[in-house]
Amino acid sequence: MREALRARRRRLYRLRVRGGDRRPALVEILALAAEAGVPVEEVLADELARCAGAEVAHQGVVLSAGPLPEVSLETLASRGDPPRTLVALDGVEDPQNLGAVARVAEASGATGLLLTRRRAPPLGPAAARASAGAIEWLPVTHVVNLSRALRELKRLGFWVFGTSPEAPDDLFRLEPRVVRGDRVIVLGAEGRGIRAGVDRMVDHRVRIPMSGRIGSLNVSTAAAVVLFELARAAGAER
Repeated sequence: MREALRARRRRLYRLRVRGGDRRPALVEILALAAEAGVPVEEVLADELARCAGAEVAHQGVVLSAGPLPEVSLETLASRGDPPRTLVALDGVEDPQNLGAVARVAEASGATGLLLTRRRAPPLGPAAARASAGAIEWLPVTHVVNLSRALRELKRLGFWVFGTSPEAPDDLFRLEPRVVRGDRVIVLGAEGRGIRAGVDRMVDHRVRIPMSGRIGSLNVSTAAAVVLFELARAAGAER
């Protein structure tokens, strides 16, 4: 909620707070609402619960807002300064995982998130909470066909990276030329990995070397390792 009020990328309609609630935690939220010109209304606890919905823990405050805006693939590809990093999710359907990946992507300096229109969770409350507000700042586009979108990004000069435990290249030993350019990191669903058609678009298959007995990582953990290592390597090459 704080990040939605800070970013102001959505249409913000109304902030409802529980009547008589004077907790210090609300001070910042009310100040942000005032800065954004969002009307504030004090309501009874029952009405607040009704506005929030049965599945949302509202903690005494509810913001009514429109959906996050989307950008086109071309706009996503041109945002920010090179080397640009995009994150594409292939079949990641858990909103918690989506939110966690978005949080990592935004924190590592990625410039956008690429989702499919099918087999992707909505950018709703669950994803927003898991992202700690990162989805309010991270531009998103939805595409019908991920393979086609990756082909277009390759035409625009992006390298496509994919991860796999059996990949030939060690993430921490990539050649300098590989990390210099714009790139899109494709992350597949846990267990299934990247689909075959999408995998054919991959230019660089990398593995995260692991010394333990567990052979794989949660998708958001893998995203963190890959994104921060590529950001570090690219910075070292400047």
